[in-house]
Amino acid sequence: MFRVFSLIIFTLITNFNFSQVNNFSVGMEKTDITIYKKGGGMLGYSMAFNVSHSIETPLFARTFVLEGTNQKKVVIVECELCFIPSELKTAIINLLQKKTETQVFNEENVLIMAQHTHSAPGGYCHYSSYNMSVPGFIPEIFDWLSSKIANSIIAANQKMVPCSISLSKGFFPDDWEVAFNRSLPAYNRNSDVIPLNHDDRHKAVNREMTLLQFQGLNNLPLGSLNWFGVHATSISNDKTAINADNKGYAATYLEQYFMNLNPNYIAAFAQGTAGDVTPKFIYNSKLNWQRGYYEGKFPDDIESAKYNGQLQYKKALELIETENKIAISPEEIHCSLRFFDFSKISVDTAYSHTKDIKKTSPSCIGIDMLGGALMDGPAAPKIIIKIGKWLIKKQQKKELRRAKKNPGEISNTIFEKYKAQGPKAIAIETGVKRLLGYEKVNKVPIPSFLDPTIATFKLFAKRKAIEENAWSPQILPIQLIEIGDVVLASIPFEITTTAGRRLKKGIEELYLIEGKKEVILCPYANSYSGYITTFEEYQEQMYEGGHTVFGQYALAALQTTFKKLFEVKAIPFGNSPNELVPPVFSEAELSKRLYYQRKK
Repeated sequence: MFRVFSLIIFTLITNFNFSQVNNFSVGMEKTDITIYKKGGGMLGYSMAFNVSHSIETPLFARTFVLEGTNQKKVVIVECELCFIPSELKTAIINLLQKKTETQVFNEENVLIMAQHTHSAPGGYCHYSSYNMSVPGFIPEIFDWLSSKIANSIIAANQKMVPCSISLSKGFFPDDWEVAFNRSLPAYNRNSDVIPLNHDDRHKAVNREMTLLQFQGLNNLPLGSLNWFGVHATSISNDKTAINADNKGYAATYLEQYFMNLNPNYIAAFAQGTAGDVTPKFIYNSKLNWQRGYYEGKFPDDIESAKYNGQLQYKKALELIETENKIAISPEEIHCSLRFFDFSKISVDTAYSHTKDIKKTSPSCIGIDMLGGALMDGPAAPKIIIKIGKWLIKKQQKKELRRAKKNPGEISNTIFEKYKAQGPKAIAIETGVKRLLGYEKVNKVPIPSFLDPTIATFKLFAKRKAIEENAWSPQILPIQLIEIGDVVLASIPFEITTTAGRRLKKGIEELYLIEGKKEVILCPYANSYSGYITTFEEYQEQMYEGGHTVFGQYALAALQTTFKKLFEVKAIPFGNSPNELVPPVFSEAELSKRLYYQRKK
């Protein structure tokens, strides 16, 4: 009874304090996308033992279809998955193109994000590096997800109603135990931050939540979409149940709050600059080292996930109820997208702050990434890291010695790789398909019995299942979506706190002349290829730097691509000749890399 009364009061207050013309239209849908392969790996921790055996919570796709007064539409989908591979988005668009009413949707005006739970299934990616821990590609999961998400968009498009959109922002108080920097030594290297100690690591994150609220006729609450950066890793790598983690719980709590007023209310909790941000903050030396010695508020991970979700829910509700809303106008929508080959970006000197041109290289994973993020869960055993570093040093010396003796195009490529990758100890060259410096994976002198991922690499190499395409994406989408005076900038990476702040500032400067009120970064969107750190953070080579695959100038390269997209945003995608698109994987290659059950 109290909840019904409070909701009525909330509606009256909202009507009194915030009213605008309903010139946008919105259609919404919440779709259950829960699926897993029993014994199949989850995606995120990349650990062979982190597999699916049951379901703790369902997984949902929450879909918003918006239309402006200029009759242009945009789709925004927030999925309870680890990330969205570009091939999954393409499959979804292909399904939408089969129906007349959704043929308007394409690469440019569809944004699909993931909230990055590490307790959702893997196996739905075509790129082989994301198959190794699963192990293998699982077609039924790929087909299920593409079908379910496409159907969610189709259903949302059939439910268009008039709406107004408002923006509100607010900070979590310092004493709310919601987010903590997990890589403080790297963070403290940044020239534009005040160095902090371990006890103040909760201040080394972006504690602001940004929320878009959708209201129907008579200001009926229809739904909301918010962004806040904290890893969805409250559930640790030793758990085997499907779980939407802290953001999943937060979404459920907010939807339950509005149940009596609007049973169809949809609340999406999207990720922000979560690259170096963890929900774990309590050290417990009694825990297993490979799980990691940090936990959340409680020893029970599920209770910790609920606790963290409760904090995010409370902040979102506060932003919904606040009087300090900004009405979004004009009621027009514009979308733009281009693909860029991140393996060979020449960086704009405005972003590298150097006179000479800096370049990226084909993607490389550092050995420090394979060691894991200590607060969220270590990865490869220490013996593997130790052997790996020895092999890497040996191979690097041999490669550089050979390059110096034989000058030419190949040697120049080698020198450029090490210049771009800087201090990284390169373990896996996913761009050019080499493991620990070896083109022939089966020649890697680490026995398969020492590490299941090494065993899978060697098995797939023997099957000739990893030869056609790069092992991780090189050609990636960059997207700008303008909803009135709000800009959504989608990026196919996870980005650290300071790198995100710098990127956001740069995009704001591009839009300064147009007077946009807000730029919102949308990470884990439309594709995925590792991390983006600042140049300074990269030098520390912690987990995030090791997984910044395109090298130490990756942030400047990303800023460069947004500048290039901004310059052509008025030209529809596909109208220019020879535009880049990601490669298509053959059925033959995928069939050689299907899921298999590891021997216990």
